[in-house]
Amino acid sequence: MPKPNAALIDNRSLRWVPLVLAACLNGCSYYSQLAVGQLDLLRQRQPIEALIADDTRDPALRQRLAEVLQARMFASQALSLPDNRSYRLYAELGRPYVVWNLFATEEFSVKPLEHCFPIAGCVAYRGYFRQGAARGEAARLRMAGLDTHVAGVEAYSTLGWFADPLLSSMLRRNDEQLAALIFHELAHQQLYLPGDTAFNESYATFVEREGLRQWRTSRGLPEQDEQGRQRYRQLVRLLLDARERLADLYASGQPPARLRELKQAEFTALRQRYRALRDEQWEGDRRFDRWFAQPLNNATLLPFGLYDRWVPAFAALFEANDGDWARFHAAVAMLAKSPADEREQILTRLAN
Repeated sequence: MPKPNAALIDNRSLRWVPLVLAACLNGCSYYSQLAVGQLDLLRQRQPIEALIADDTRDPALRQRLAEVLQARMFASQALSLPDNRSYRLYAELGRPYVVWNLFATEEFSVKPLEHCFPIAGCVAYRGYFRQGAARGEAARLRMAGLDTHVAGVEAYSTLGWFADPLLSSMLRRNDEQLAALIFHELAHQQLYLPGDTAFNESYATFVEREGLRQWRTSRGLPEQDEQGRQRYRQLVRLLLDARERLADLYASGQPPARLRELKQAEFTALRQRYRALRDEQWEGDRRFDRWFAQPLNNATLLPFGLYDRWVPAFAALFEANDGDWARFHAAVAMLAKSPADEREQILTRLAN
């Protein structure tokens, strides 16, 4: 079956991409790679229903795609998430990740260098469609004395501007993890507050977790084993505690040479605390060994905590709306309209 090409591309993309490319002719290489990468991704999309019906395709892929469509239907019908073409299309990438996010901090800071964009607002990273480009920029920043971290990403949301496809990179997950990821990304399309990453990610994470719980119930599956999630929460607490200690250290006013020495000592101690947690409480569970084997610095700690901070608050808000998804989404949208200080006070009160 030939690939549908430009006929599948959203009308808005045909207007948007040339404008961005034209604006970037004066050396705007970062934005041009975003535009070219997004356009290439859109051109790769194929209707999932057509792929399922094509008996020349890999049967295992067709089966997985059929599972995706069931989860996609559940997302709109049961979770009141957007009912559009997103995740009803498929794109084969030929690479393990769709983008690579680059995080960076100053040498003696745990605050991210933020980057602001017209639609997404300010975020704590920059995304690159080529791993080499992300690593090249990371090397340049390290030469300037910054801490950096490059992380591969399986999926991202264009926040409803385009019909986001199911990506081959997402198929690394099992069927339930894949359904959860779709719920998460559709939640970003449902509501996105520019510049408030913790709000956005906590909201999407709650939708992902509660949505998956209901998805499992609808299929007659038992409750999930909480052990893995509990261990991940313990890991995040370990990393956030280290980040707080580093913040206190950097605010101490000690000479740079002494700060570097104490900084490395803190990361050494962090590895020791992890090994103790793994061996004494987790029965030798080594699932996070690979993460701790990489070089650790301020930037490697940045992604943690963003996805979980307000999840208990959104759980309380969901319960306050009697588990009605439409009412819950509306309540979240009203909360998003509040001033930042007031919004944080409300979330803190809900979480407690």
